[in-house]
Amino acid sequence: MRFTNRNEVKIIPSIYIVLVAVFVTNVFVNVEIMASSSEQEIGFSHFIPNIVTLLLGLYVHRIGQAFDFDSDGETLNFKNNGVFFSKFMEYRVKKAEFPKRKLGKFKFVDIGIYSALTIYISSKRKRGYRKYTFNTTFLTNKKKKGMVDSLRKVLETTPKPTA
Repeated sequence: MRFTNRNEVKIIPSIYIVLVAVFVTNVFVNVEIMASSSEQEIGFSHFIPNIVTLLLGLYVHRIGQAFDFDSDGETLNFKNNGVFFSKFMEYRVKKAEFPKRKLGKFKFVDIGIYSALTIYISSKRKRGYRKYTFNTTFLTNKKKKGMVDSLRKVLETTPKPTA
């Protein structure tokens, strides 16, 4: 099964542009208020829109990632990539490609505004598991359910090593 959220994340650059425009506009408004000759003092309430915009920008930057999943063949492939400059370069890339038999377990967290897939890969070099976390926020619910079902199927069909 293959899943990607390339179509869903196309809106992220537009959100970045709107947030930057709101931030810059509010900065200019605050500068004009400070430069005015009126006796009105600039207070904390004038900076609240900038703080909220900055927090929204950080949140969008955190969740704005493309996600690719491929379970066809003998390997599992997971990849996160940044969205804003993705046409020019790959940045914020996180990849995991490994045989299906090495998948130890997985955990999927979905809290509405953020969802993530954590996979644990067994390794002969290190005792225990290696942990990878992938952002899956912009996957549709149908794709999330299909991915979880596919990973459960992989765990059920792979033979466990006996010691």
